[in-house]
Amino acid sequence: MWKVLGIMLGALVGAALVAHIVSAQNAPMQHPPMQGGQMHGGQMPMPQGSMQHMQQRGAVPAGGPTLPGQDAFGAISEIAWLLEADPQTDWSKVDLERLRQHLIDMNEVVLRSEVKQSPIPGGLVMVVTGAGRTEQAIRAMVVPHAAELDQMPDWSARAELIPGGVRLTVTAKKPDDAKVVARLRGLSFIGLLTEGAHHQRHHLAMAKGEALAGHTH
Repeated sequence: MWKVLGIMLGALVGAALVAHIVSAQNAPMQHPPMQGGQMHGGQMPMPQGSMQHMQQRGAVPAGGPTLPGQDAFGAISEIAWLLEADPQTDWSKVDLERLRQHLIDMNEVVLRSEVKQSPIPGGLVMVVTGAGRTEQAIRAMVVPHAAELDQMPDWSARAELIPGGVRLTVTAKKPDDAKVVARLRGLSFIGLLTEGAHHQRHHLAMAKGEALAGHTH
């Protein structure tokens, strides 16, 4: 009798263990929620509260995907969320098409322009050229960005129009500061284009229909 009870008890314990393993394997994987400002999958972080706002708009169901799938689309979506979340937004002035055209220009300059760089005393000269839309984009972006660079504490910058694009010259305001000069040359054209972190506020201003000094669109 004791032998039979032992066999039955062992069978019950084994069945319970198998059920626990199967349940664990089939349970949905839990991920920590993405907080505002954190990168997710290499994509641009959402602004604080954007997911809640998207769900309120019915754009994304709770627990649904969050990545926009395309960087320009994601940038425009972020601006749209900010505009909708701001009760002061004047929708009669909003112009998201203007922002879309600017993002096209950014794509042309970053991916399609030809850049020839040469060191000069205290800095770097960069000849940035392209054809068609790329040439227009270079002039639209690089000329106003040179003015932004020139206002920064480390750089002096000027842009000159040339056939096919722009000649951008950037030097250290202290040409004898070898560390600053090395940083400038290391950044090169594309790195200098990112300096100042003014693009984000310009994007929002464009979408709001506000005038931007020096910008041609």
